[in-house]
Amino acid sequence: MKSVLEKMTATLLLSVTFCTSTAQAATCTGRFANPITDICWSCLFPIRIAGHAISSLEQEDTPNPGDAFCACGNPPRAGIQVSFWEPVRRVDVVRAPFCLTSLGGISLDPGFEAPVASRNRREGQDQSSFYQVHWYVDPIIFFLQAVLDNGCLENTGFDIAYLTELDPMWKDDELTRLIHPEVYLFGNLPARAACAADCVAATTGFPNNQFFWCAGCQGSLYPLNGNIQAHVGGVQASSLALNRMIAKLHREMLMWSASGSGSLCSYMPQPVMDKTGYKYQMLYPIPQTLKIAGKCCQPLGRSTILWGAGREFPITGEDFAYQIFRKRNCCQGAIVLGE
Repeated sequence: MKSVLEKMTATLLLSVTFCTSTAQAATCTGRFANPITDICWSCLFPIRIAGHAISSLEQEDTPNPGDAFCACGNPPRAGIQVSFWEPVRRVDVVRAPFCLTSLGGISLDPGFEAPVASRNRREGQDQSSFYQVHWYVDPIIFFLQAVLDNGCLENTGFDIAYLTELDPMWKDDELTRLIHPEVYLFGNLPARAACAADCVAATTGFPNNQFFWCAGCQGSLYPLNGNIQAHVGGVQASSLALNRMIAKLHREMLMWSASGSGSLCSYMPQPVMDKTGYKYQMLYPIPQTLKIAGKCCQPLGRSTILWGAGREFPITGEDFAYQIFRKRNCCQGAIVLGE
């Protein structure tokens, strides 16, 4: 009996030691992205003016409003329709709380603790994981003043807009269900199996909004937090965390739609995210600028097998940063009517 107790005690001590060392090993890494060489600028395309493609560079696109001209009210004005993919947000997916990967790997010290990233494997189950996410306002075209006096560009400065360490729902599945109670409808095998169709759609084109509970090849979109139930790799898991963060901000009305005929004159509230309205590319640890099949960014939910190979490695390659491109339909060059 004594021998059994000694073995159990030793096992417990080893487990505690392992968990402690895992938490301490969550170092903070990062790098400032070079806006010239690290951004996949071809993701801005296709650019359409008055319904005609000025340039596509063989990039993927979603449907656009059909008319060449447009009109807005309050005050009444008219213009032409333009569409493009605007780089407007940046995302960190990190192991150490308050680690700002996009700001060179600096760590904030707010004076309190937050959940540390983890990876767990239980016998007979898939590996699971947890990450913290940081959301930056990053309208890089306006910031670089590449295009001046353009009302279709988001004209705000760079800012840290959301830290999941400050959000109690990001770690708690039960609390998270307050903002998406429909999760009870999709926590079953048939609903999860249907995500295979969304995976195919996202890999061959754009994800299917009919499967709004799916994140394509990355898995289930629910729960809208950092608990990854099926961790295949860091690139896959961080892509899923990114996808969930966008959906979460839409549900909380912190992100609005910028595409479609309803968004020509202003952004529109969209509590259920349009998955086809976003593309993304990796910035860290290895900038995703090498094109595969003519592309260096991808829609949400696309398989990471090809573009994500070799982009995760020990120590300095386990935190991730991504650039978000949002589809923009806009009434450009508006002329005030009646003047």
